[in-house]
Amino acid sequence: MTDTKPIAGQTEARFTDIPSVRDALQSVDYLADEGIAGIVYLADRLGKPVLIEGPAGTGKTELAKSVARMTGARLIRLQCYEGLDESKALYEWNYKKQLLRIQAHRVVESEADGAAAAGDGATWQGIEEDIFSDDFLLTRPLLEAIRATDPVVLLIDEVDRVEVETEALLLELLSEYQVSIPELGTVVANQIPLVFLTSNNTRELSEALKRRCLYLHLDYPDLEREKQIVLTRIPDIGDHLADQIVRIVRSLRALELKKHPSVSETLDWARTLVLLGIENIGAEEATSTLHILLKYQSDITKAAKELSVAPNH
Repeated sequence: MTDTKPIAGQTEARFTDIPSVRDALQSVDYLADEGIAGIVYLADRLGKPVLIEGPAGTGKTELAKSVARMTGARLIRLQCYEGLDESKALYEWNYKKQLLRIQAHRVVESEADGAAAAGDGATWQGIEEDIFSDDFLLTRPLLEAIRATDPVVLLIDEVDRVEVETEALLLELLSEYQVSIPELGTVVANQIPLVFLTSNNTRELSEALKRRCLYLHLDYPDLEREKQIVLTRIPDIGDHLADQIVRIVRSLRALELKKHPSVSETLDWARTLVLLGIENIGAEEATSTLHILLKYQSDITKAAKELSVAPNH
């Protein structure tokens, strides 16, 4: 097999400056600060992937989705998990289709009834080249992103959940924007996609992977920014209720909980309170809806106790 794929080139810059990135993200309801907008801008200009680390629920995945929306790009997502391997991340061969092709070849041979040995060998070589061609290739997210000709944002979500061996699969792609397939050769990207990797810090990522990426740490937003997120995502909510919500959530994040409420759970809680017609949160209203915000009974019990003794928010 010979390499016949095009050579990748630098994709034309998508953004003119950092403020334009921030404004574009805001247009799709993602409120980015200067640091977030700056990293997205540099990722585009430098053609480098972005590694986003931080607690679960701080908007890491949502950032990649928002960049795809604001650029009109197709989002290709690789959801990582323990046991993820090359066949699910990169590619695999369609073995059933290959087998049918081989069986069809044998039927033709049988009907020929007496083909010369040399002829058989030549025919089989052609069959082998045929079954290891694009027609029999099943592309997975990484290869799909590399081969795409339309604008693409590649999201490699929760990369810290895969084993170190699987992490090594990413190194060639993230440094050269190409992947190697033994039967086909090197597949080089038609364009440089915007790549985002997210990590919840469940394990330490390799230095080799980190070297290839720009780094962004996302923590829970400060009080004012989370309030603005609530007001932006839930237009029907009042300013006073939004302020109460984010203050209560902030106080709960200060507790020793199994899982602190995420931004998405803050939004779910806010939608619930609006739906129930609650305009002012007292201890009773808060404790009766804590199951929307918290997902462990021990956390709910601890939070309810805290809210029952706290002054009105």
